[in-house]
Amino acid sequence: MNQMAKITEVDPITLQVIRGAFETIAEEMGHVLYRMSFSSIIRESQDLGAGLFDTNFNTLCESESTPMHIGSIPGYLRGIAETLEDGEWYEGDAVVHNHPYHGSSHTPDLAIVVPVFFHGRLVGFAGNTAHHVDIGAATPGLIIDVPDVYAEGMLFAGTKLYRKGEPNNAMWNYIRRNSRAAGQLVMDIEAQIASARLGARRMVELLEKYGEDIVFGAANQLMDYAERMTRQRISEIPDGDYTAEGWLDDDGRNRDQRLKVKVTVRVRGDEIEVDLTGSADQTPTAYNVPFEGSTKVAAYAGFRKLLLDAATSDTRVPSNEGSFRPIKVTAPLGSIFNPRAPASAEARFTQCNRMIDLIIRALAPVMPEQVIAGSSASISFAAYSGVRPSGDYWVFLEVNEGAYGGRPRSDGPDSIDNLMANTRNNPLEDLAMHIPMICDRYELRDDAPPGAGEFRGGIGVVKAQRVLTPAFITHESERHTDAPWGIFGGQNGAVGRCTISNSTKPGEETEMYSKFSGLAVQADDVMTYYSPNGGGYGNPLNRAPRKVLEDVLDGFCSVEYAREVYGVAIDLKTETVDLAATEKLRFAMQRHS
Repeated sequence: MNQMAKITEVDPITLQVIRGAFETIAEEMGHVLYRMSFSSIIRESQDLGAGLFDTNFNTLCESESTPMHIGSIPGYLRGIAETLEDGEWYEGDAVVHNHPYHGSSHTPDLAIVVPVFFHGRLVGFAGNTAHHVDIGAATPGLIIDVPDVYAEGMLFAGTKLYRKGEPNNAMWNYIRRNSRAAGQLVMDIEAQIASARLGARRMVELLEKYGEDIVFGAANQLMDYAERMTRQRISEIPDGDYTAEGWLDDDGRNRDQRLKVKVTVRVRGDEIEVDLTGSADQTPTAYNVPFEGSTKVAAYAGFRKLLLDAATSDTRVPSNEGSFRPIKVTAPLGSIFNPRAPASAEARFTQCNRMIDLIIRALAPVMPEQVIAGSSASISFAAYSGVRPSGDYWVFLEVNEGAYGGRPRSDGPDSIDNLMANTRNNPLEDLAMHIPMICDRYELRDDAPPGAGEFRGGIGVVKAQRVLTPAFITHESERHTDAPWGIFGGQNGAVGRCTISNSTKPGEETEMYSKFSGLAVQADDVMTYYSPNGGGYGNPLNRAPRKVLEDVLDGFCSVEYAREVYGVAIDLKTETVDLAATEKLRFAMQRHS
C-alpha cells in the first residue's frame, strides 16, 4: 500500500486540503484529550501530544502540544511492535505502552495507540501520550532517587486494554489497585482512548473521501517536502564540528558530583549529527534519559526550532517525519543519554532541555541571527501529595515556568516554558478548589536581574506554595550552579533557587538542592521556587536607554545597576534618562572594556 502511494502524484490543491485535514485531526485529538481529562497536569497544563502514523511508524501529523510527547510516539510504536500482546492488531484494539527500554519517553507518559483499519486492512495508527499523576512509583507523582526502572511504577509493554473491542478487565483492575490517584488515572486513560479512537475514525473518513492512494500519496509528498526544507536549511550552515559543554547540578543523590553534558554538532552538507560522546556516565538514580523516546526526540525538536520556526520562516513546514530524517543522534551506551537497562530513567527532562540549549550555543558562531542566549533550559516539576482523613491520597503535579535568553532583535520572553517544554500553568483557583494547598506568591522574580545585553534575558518566575496538611514533596529541577549563558557580549543570567520555610520556625528558610525526593513537610510549610533568568544577547552598552529606563521603572533592575552595567544615567524623580550623562558614561566604559 505505501509503495503504491509513493508513486501517486497528488495535485497541489488536493495536497494542501489533505495537509489541512491532517493538522485538523491532530488538533482535534489533542483538544478531546485535554478537555475530557480529570487531572490538572493534562486538563490544564496540557502535558500531552497526539497524532496519526502510517504502518511504517512515520509521523503524518502532530498536535501543537509539548514537543517531547508527539515526537516520541514513533519510538513507542517500534516498542509496541517488539512487545505487542498476542502479536497481532485487530479492529477495536487499544494498547497502553510506557516501557523506557522499549521506546517510551519515560514511564509516567502513557501512550495509547489504536489501529486504523480500512476495508479490513491495517493502514495506520492513531495515538497519543500524556503525563499521568501517579502510576504507583516509589514516591507519589514523581521519582528521582530510586535504584532501577522497576521502582518507577507500573510498566506496560504492548499491553491491550481493549482486544477486538472488549475490555481487558483484569488489566483495568490492576491499574486501579496500583495507583495513589487511581480515579484520575483511569479516567485520564479513558480520555486518551477516546482521543485515539476519534483520530482513527477521522482518518478512515479521510480515506473514504479521497481514497487510500491519494491520502498516503499526499502524506509521503508532505514528508518529502518537510525533509527537503530541513535539508535546505541545514545546507546553509557551514560544514564543521561545533561543540559546547555545560554542567548539571547532581543526580539527586550524590550532591558533590556535577554531571557533564557535552554536545558536538557535526554538519556535513545537508545532514547533521548530534553526538553526546563525552557526557556523564549513567547515574544510579532516575536521572537518566531514555535514548529512543527522549534523547533523539530532543535533538529533533531542537533543530525544528532552529531551522523551521514558523515565526521566522518564509514558509510553514508541516510537522511530520520528514524533518527528522536528516538528523542523526549518537550517545554511547551506558551514558546519561543512553543508559543500560535496568537503570531508572524517569527524571529526564532537564537533561533534554540542556542538550538543546547547548546545541544552540555550539552553533552560535555560525548562526548569529538564528540563535538566542542561554535560557533557563530546565524545568521545575514538583509533586505535592498527602493523605486525606478518608485514607485516600491527594496528588498534585505542577510545572513552573522558566525564561528564554535574549534574542537577535528582542528581549527574552519572561516567565514561560522554554525550548522543548510547552505546558500551561495551572490556575490558582483550580488548585484551591481541588487540593489542600494555597499559593502565597506568584510573580516575576525580583531577587536577581536577568542577563544584561543589548537584548536582556527573560525573567523567571517565583512561586511559593503552602501545603495545608502534612505532605510530601518531590522536586525535579536544575541550574542552581550553572547560570544561563550570555552571548556576543551579553552577560550571564541568574541561577535558580528553591527554599522550604518551616511553619514552626517563622522567618527561617532552608536552601534546597535543585532536586529532592519524598521530603516530608508539615501543614503551613511553604516551598518557594525561583526559576533561572535568561542570559543577555549583545553588548549591554548598545541597549536603548529607553528600554533600560523601562526595566528600572518595572523593578527589573536598580538605578545603580543601570548605571554600572548599561552605562545609563536615570533620574528616578523625573523618571527620565539623562542623555548627556549617559553618553559620557558609555564612552568611558567602552574605552576601558
